[in-house]
Amino acid sequence: MAPFSEPALLRMRLGGPQVNEGQNALMVQFFEWDSTGGNISWWKHFENEVPRMKELGVTQVWLPPPNKAMRPKGQGYDAYDLWDLGEFNQKGSIATRWGTKEELIRAIRVAREHGIDVLIDAVLNHKLGADRRERFRAIQVDDKDRRVDIGPAKEIEGWTGYDMIGRGGTLKMVPPTFYRGGPTGLIESLATMIIWRVSISPALTDYSRISPPGQLGTDIDFRHPDVRRDLMDWGVWVLEQTGAAGFRLDACKHIDRKFLREWLMNARNTHGQQLFAVGEFWNSDVSKLIRDIRAFPGEMCFFDVPLHNNFFLAGQLGSKFDLRKILHGSLVQARPKDACTFVDNHDTRPEGSLVSWVEDDVKLIAYALILLRPDGHPCVYHGDMFPDPESHIGRDLPKKIETLCTARKLYAYGSLKDYFVQKNVIGFTRSGDEKHSNGCAVIMCNLPKSERTGEIAINMKVGAVNAGSWKNLLDPTGATVRVTSTGDGRFTCPGQVAVWVKS
Repeated sequence: MAPFSEPALLRMRLGGPQVNEGQNALMVQFFEWDSTGGNISWWKHFENEVPRMKELGVTQVWLPPPNKAMRPKGQGYDAYDLWDLGEFNQKGSIATRWGTKEELIRAIRVAREHGIDVLIDAVLNHKLGADRRERFRAIQVDDKDRRVDIGPAKEIEGWTGYDMIGRGGTLKMVPPTFYRGGPTGLIESLATMIIWRVSISPALTDYSRISPPGQLGTDIDFRHPDVRRDLMDWGVWVLEQTGAAGFRLDACKHIDRKFLREWLMNARNTHGQQLFAVGEFWNSDVSKLIRDIRAFPGEMCFFDVPLHNNFFLAGQLGSKFDLRKILHGSLVQARPKDACTFVDNHDTRPEGSLVSWVEDDVKLIAYALILLRPDGHPCVYHGDMFPDPESHIGRDLPKKIETLCTARKLYAYGSLKDYFVQKNVIGFTRSGDEKHSNGCAVIMCNLPKSERTGEIAINMKVGAVNAGSWKNLLDPTGATVRVTSTGDGRFTCPGQVAVWVKS
């Protein structure tokens, strides 16, 4: 197994000049599954929100896939044509769900002018929305071990023909047959979920499930030289065209690791070795994520799915959950400089494909842990801070999450000291640094009001230099805390979270 190299977050660019000047980095996932811009495009809506995000301390934004989808309102994960960013009349529209190419480029330019880097969501694993059926020979394989053939080769028909005639040869196009990484399609006479291996050449075979109607899809064959070159070129091109500064890589576990490493290297050879990348490896087993980190040494950070699962479990168990164990088994605990921490995303929502929505009762605790501690690279979900009408978060939480983001920007610096001393009440302090001298004290409690008896508080040290009155940013007109001349304070928690700073 490969040894660890320098962690990814120490190598990659995490935002504009303010990060180099000492400001904490912060990512926002700026979309939800059903987001719309109302009377304007989503790209224009994003552009309008850029100044607000800068004030909140955002340094990096992950946007939805910019490519043409299989249908006009497709989110882009149903990728039809990566090279069409809302420029050509294909699949029923010129614009994507999110807007036109021109609007995207303008929005990214405005973001860069405000010191905010933009990440492209790269959907490399599959294509959907084939234009026509093709016939080819294939062999049925065992569902549990796809290396085992269970029948003779036979001719089948599938949706694998991609013409992309809308762009009329303006851009290079790989011949459709090269997209037969798993050129299995819909066969009405057979049950869905049969798996086939294409019987053409051992060097050009892959596997994919037959998709039911409405979910036609074709896996990409990363071993075919023309397919590889097309995707390599696209990775360089999309950054050149848009001015984006990195990638969020979708469904990494389905992509050939060797190819993905070469793809990242190719993009960095053109756009710089600090190019940012974060990979979606959806696995709650931290040991398996660490194995994946070894496969991509220092080349990308990884979403901390185990930590998200801890947050989800804490919400399900309520006060029965031991907050002292909230970080146990997480990537940010095991590999803090390789972890991209998050609370929720578009897939974890109640209607999502990976349902594990974090309950409001612990959501603020979760955000305090990822935003105000020094480890990991935090990502705030659009639905939690800029909720749409369809969002699932409580009405009062978005403003409080904004306050936590501001606290990250202004106060969450310096050394960390934990006070994980009670099952339902934990805290920590940050000492501050040369540019942010005061630091902060944070206390969290997962007891509902009905279970609280007496004062919820922890004694914490914040240093003699910070003697005096401290206020709670989440309740600025409420009671204050007096820090003694020895730097000791008894910090209370009237709600889920209190963030105390010197008045």
